[in-house]
Amino acid sequence: MTLSMLARAEQPLKWIAFALGLASTVCIVQGWQFAAMTLSLPFCLIWIFCGWLRTEPQLKYTNILFAGLYVYGITRALVAG
Repeated sequence: MTLSMLARAEQPLKWIAFALGLASTVCIVQGWQFAAMTLSLPFCLIWIFCGWLRTEPQLKYTNILFAGLYVYGITRALVAG
């Protein structure tokens, strides 16, 4: 797969990330932390991909940190649940 093929997927992925971010925000407002974490993880993964595609180190490393925290939170909730 070439970089130009990956770049074509970037804009649709950004719209998906927008929808995930909006849904995650609604979950936070409603107090549904587990749902917010499960929606935020793919949001972060999309932005990690976009950061690697555009070589934006601050964007990708910030989202790697958040993705790790979401994986920890989801795992903790499933183990304790």
